[in-house]
Amino acid sequence: MDTVTQISVLRERLAACRQQRIALVPTMGNLHAGHLALVAQAQRAADIVVVSLFVNPFQFGADEDLAHYPRTLAADQAALAEAGVDLLFVPTETELYPRPLAEQTQVWVPGISDQYCGASRPGHFVGVATIVCKLFNIVQPDIALFGRKDYQQLYIIRRMVADLALSVQIQAVETVREPDGLALSSRNQYLTRAERALAPQLYQQIQHTAAQMGQRSAPQLEIELANRLNVAGFRTDYVYIVDADSLAPLQVGSKRAVILVAAWLGRTRLIDNMVTQLEEATCHSVN
Repeated sequence: MDTVTQISVLRERLAACRQQRIALVPTMGNLHAGHLALVAQAQRAADIVVVSLFVNPFQFGADEDLAHYPRTLAADQAALAEAGVDLLFVPTETELYPRPLAEQTQVWVPGISDQYCGASRPGHFVGVATIVCKLFNIVQPDIALFGRKDYQQLYIIRRMVADLALSVQIQAVETVREPDGLALSSRNQYLTRAERALAPQLYQQIQHTAAQMGQRSAPQLEIELANRLNVAGFRTDYVYIVDADSLAPLQVGSKRAVILVAAWLGRTRLIDNMVTQLEEATCHSVN
């Protein structure tokens, strides 16, 4: 595996590979089995796999954990080399953002970027869309892979690709979970032992709500899910049940719903989701 830090060097290495299928896996490092699942899928779908590792300051708010976000470059390099990755791109901040962030050209997907996680983290998805678009322009991959755990992020990236007519196929990879159901996340290591024991209830309560779809309206189910999480010891940020294909409110005729949840345990913000099919007969009762 080659590790490169400069855009020009990466482009030079990839120039000789353009007759082959290239896959990109963007990451912020501190890799876990979820990231490696993206790599494995990339290897099945392409000939050359590029992984980027960059803790993107543009997507962190002023009071968020940029300074403390775990950075484990040596361990990440070892894991990716063992996995058979071809190229690892580890740029510096000045390599990707030669001007101050306030002067940086931005990519914004309107509407959806300000909802759900975007409402709780203003500007977050502008930072995500900007860095992902920039990586697509640098690498020019045929395929890029993202996990379904951040369902809204996946939707926004797909919208950006469609709106800007970018020549890249977005592939989604299922959320990788611990045996007790907790979705893998680099931020899970912030959890105390007691919080880690409680954390699996997030997905368990989402599953419980999914089993009740069609029995009560989506707003009722949202309130009940938030209340159960708060009673269990979480501090709910948001709970939404929306159309899985548009992220708009459920309507008669919606075929799939997605339950989107963000909740705090101590200083750790956890997100998770679950998609469920809607029976045609129940679509009239979801609003």
